[in-house]
Amino acid sequence: MEQIQGGITAAKGFLAAHTAAGIKYQDRADMAMIFSRQPCRVAGVFTSNVVKAAPVVWDKERVETGKEIHAVVINAGIANACTGKEGMNYCKKTAQKAAKTLSISEDSVLLASTGVIGKQLPIERITAGIDKLTEGLSCELSAGTQAAKAIMTTDTKHKEIAVTFEACGVTATIGGMCKGSGMIHPNMCTMLAFLTTDFNISKELLQKALKEDVKETFNMISVDGDTSTNDTLLLLSNGMAGNEELTKEDAQYDSFKLALHTVTEFLAKSMAADGEGATKLLEVRILGAEDKNQAAMLAKSIISSNLVKTAVYGNDANWGRILCAMGYAGVNFIPEQIDLWIESEGDGQLQLVKDGTATDYSEKLATKILSAEQVNVIVDLKIGYETATAWGCDLTHDYIKINADYRS
Repeated sequence: MEQIQGGITAAKGFLAAHTAAGIKYQDRADMAMIFSRQPCRVAGVFTSNVVKAAPVVWDKERVETGKEIHAVVINAGIANACTGKEGMNYCKKTAQKAAKTLSISEDSVLLASTGVIGKQLPIERITAGIDKLTEGLSCELSAGTQAAKAIMTTDTKHKEIAVTFEACGVTATIGGMCKGSGMIHPNMCTMLAFLTTDFNISKELLQKALKEDVKETFNMISVDGDTSTNDTLLLLSNGMAGNEELTKEDAQYDSFKLALHTVTEFLAKSMAADGEGATKLLEVRILGAEDKNQAAMLAKSIISSNLVKTAVYGNDANWGRILCAMGYAGVNFIPEQIDLWIESEGDGQLQLVKDGTATDYSEKLATKILSAEQVNVIVDLKIGYETATAWGCDLTHDYIKINADYRS
């Protein structure tokens, strides 16, 4: 497996486009399209929020009924959530317009929206944008990059990756892009992620691989504890790598899963690092757990704690907040045998806690470690052999500033 340049257009047969439709932003692109030359099998995972945006409802129906997909139309600025029948009608109108301009069926169009909840889409701008998107479709790597930029809202940087891998006698590719900076606490899987591959794999295995993978990637990040109404993760496979369809779980399937995991972990970490107002990425690794669920719940509880996040922002080695967050995670462990370290790439590792009590650590070194762009926390439960990793970010004054006037 090798990481290569590009994103969603790196896989054979995939094209992308971007345009400025003026949906909310007047000074930048705010619509994107993904198109495949061949119809795609599609897997999808969606928000567990009871309040689901209209495009989530639209996509879920098509993914679950097994329809082949040709295109995805994405807009930023307005979420099309809590918009009633009119919002669903706008989904239909958007798909109809894309189907007409691309000469495909309405049911082969998926949709995704991100932005302000409760506002109706300016459908005339959306349909006009589709005309521009269709004209601008390109297989160039730069087209994928521009599409990744067009779907951003409060993101400060675009997020994309592509890898190649060997399986079934061919070299295949998986590319991906995502957006997400605030309202990030996926549980489904505002986050949107789109993955493309030219590997020929059955829909059943495609969905199985994606559903299992999100448990250790997108479901293990948190910026602010809010699960969006619009969380959507789509994986499209057009089979243009030329291999025979993979239909069984074997070594070739393992190669595909490893490549998929590499892409999703990179994108998930990119979202956590780009949390609204964030200055650093926080990675928490739980070691020595008795089972995977215990490890995952403890890691997620730590990265979701506002008190832990503010301590990290302040470069304060307040390890008591970490143990406190573990204590209300909802799983049992033995506090008296906890070991805890912090580390950063440039300054090494420092043990703060041994057997549940403080070590004689250097506050000066602890502050230096916590000042890095990525801070790692390692906790050893010393109960069993399972592990889990979660990613979050620090909580800063800018998070409040960004969200206090988000609609204005």
